Amino acid sequence: MNVSILFDLVLVIVSVIMLWKGADWLVDSAAEIAHSFKVSDLIIGLTVVAFGTSAPEFAVTISAAFTNQTDISIGNVIGSNIFNLGFILGGTAIIRPISVSKKLFYRDGFFLLTTTALIFFLFFGLNGWDKSDSYTVNEGILLFSLLIGYIIFLFIKKDPPEEVNPSEATKKSYFFFLIGLFLIVLGGDLMVKHASNVARYVGISDWVIAVTIVAAGTSAPEFATSISAAIKGRHGIAIGNLIGSDLFNLLGVLGLAGIINSSIISEDIYGSTFVLVLMVGLTLSMMRYKWKIGRVEGAILVSINLIRWWFDLTA
Repeated sequence: MNVSILFDLVLVIVSVIMLWKGADWLVDSAAEIAHSFKVSDLIIGLTVVAFGTSAPEFAVTISAAFTNQTDISIGNVIGSNIFNLGFILGGTAIIRPISVSKKLFYRDGFFLLTTTALIFFLFFGLNGWDKSDSYTVNEGILLFSLLIGYIIFLFIKKDPPEEVNPSEATKKSYFFFLIGLFLIVLGGDLMVKHASNVARYVGISDWVIAVTIVAAGTSAPEFATSISAAIKGRHGIAIGNLIGSDLFNLLGVLGLAGIINSSIISEDIYGSTFVLVLMVGLTLSMMRYKWKIGRVEGAILVSINLIRWWFDLTA
């Protein structure tokens, strides 16, 4: 093993430390800000926290769209969303079961399922993949418009704040929110770059890197934030962060990618998008059962993602 790869491995470890500490500060300060604005942890998790933790996906996907790297651009979003629902939601539930509110299930969960199904239909229609399938500017505009409408709706119909260790936000709260967000975004970026270098060193293809290493690295902020929030009893932030991040990825990140650059859809993306639709449906079914994601459900979600990764790596 050469020196550059050892350096990459060291920076991966450093990125994990940055992610964990950044998430700790982000969750505490976000809860204080939510209380001050008289909105729930769930609303803050679905919007501000979710959009912040999706910054790595945004950076990777938009950069790939500008350079016409379609597989990286779309594969990153689809792979990251599957990773969010599999490893992150499942892994968080194994560590600490997550309570699910009826409002999250019926409003935000079904909106995510509808959005995911819509994207599958926009990409492939009713007949499955063929060589003429493409992602157009108009489709990108539609997705981005849905995101704007969703955000406006959330803040018009805002939920009252929870009473879990409430405290008013101070200047220090906003400072630590920004510092925490900076650390998790930078940590995620370092993880993507240096973990990808290690993957290429051992001969892994760009597509597999996109749906595994890059997806995992860009989802690292969500992982750190959700675990930290669940441990602190902030279930609204823990699960809202993941649902909101998936929605932002599909509508915001993928929407902007389509506006920037129309592209042909590859056959590889068909299978992953279909898996994502199934994952969202399965996750909603688990949420409805006893209104929580428990350790058993978490283990199932993680196992499904491991199996999917195995197929991607051996394809």
